Amino acid sequence: MTSAAPSTSLPLQIAITTGEPAGVGPELTAQALAGAAAHWPTAQFTVLGDASLLAERARAVGVDWAALVADGKRVRVQHTALGAPSLAGRLNAANGRYVLDLLDSAIDGAVAGRFDAIVTAPLQKSTINDAGVPFTGHTEYLAERTHTPRVVMMLAGTGKRPLRVALATTHLPLKDVSAALTIESIVETLSIIDQDLRNHFGLPAPRILVTGLNPHAGENGYLGREEIEVITPALNRANDKGIDARGPYPADTLFQPRYLEQADCVLAMFHDQGLPVLKYATFGEGINVTLGLPIIRTSVDHGTALDLAGTGRADAGSLIAAIDTAVSMAQHRRVG
Repeated sequence: MTSAAPSTSLPLQIAITTGEPAGVGPELTAQALAGAAAHWPTAQFTVLGDASLLAERARAVGVDWAALVADGKRVRVQHTALGAPSLAGRLNAANGRYVLDLLDSAIDGAVAGRFDAIVTAPLQKSTINDAGVPFTGHTEYLAERTHTPRVVMMLAGTGKRPLRVALATTHLPLKDVSAALTIESIVETLSIIDQDLRNHFGLPAPRILVTGLNPHAGENGYLGREEIEVITPALNRANDKGIDARGPYPADTLFQPRYLEQADCVLAMFHDQGLPVLKYATFGEGINVTLGLPIIRTSVDHGTALDLAGTGRADAGSLIAAIDTAVSMAQHRRVG
């Protein structure tokens, strides 16, 4: 599936799915958009969710939601009714389908060209699975719904030179990672990272540092042969395609300034190899970006925070950063 060409007329159209209704997504959306006019003057926002729920959660955190959406010029609501009443912090499988309906509407709108980008608040995988719908995560679902054969999960911090970490594999048991890594899959992943950093982040010559899989990057084969038989041949093939990818580096020493200051992205081999480092450095201000899609999608770096829902204590920093990045990516895409 390919998306329609982005509109050339301002403002940018950004969709926000509010995610799990029992979590912090609805209230963080209200908090983030309270400053929409000042923060994102070139964007209009469509918030996907139950209108009554959004108003209720906005009130809980002191946001005048009625005033925010009154004229529909800066922020509008695309109403989808809850499957069942929702209480903050209490999951209900009857709302699993509701969460997917929000996501489907955003994806369909982006593919059709009505939205320049989508931003997703956190959802609860267990609620969707308990509703009888097999669901692994946002990343995999977006790939399936857009018929994209390979996508790449990348998390990033904010700042002048943000730390970006992409993953060669995503939500897999550790025992399955080695078998999932092939020369072809790593080359495809590097190609997606290189292309999207150029097209959506304005980087003319991205430099990608690649971790090994094993301790000490395999120690010349004594601690594993994936670096010799898979990762290094993949890097050679990527280099032949004009991609500046270097490694494999031992993951325990790669994440330090003397390496990272020369890198635009790190490609880690599995989820818990790269993301703990990034989240330690950026949690609360980091974002999740799905690369390789025909549409632009960003998200927060945290979960539904059920214990904080409805309390007003959740921090909207990550969602604000995700919106910042979606707007920036959409602008890069628009200007070519």
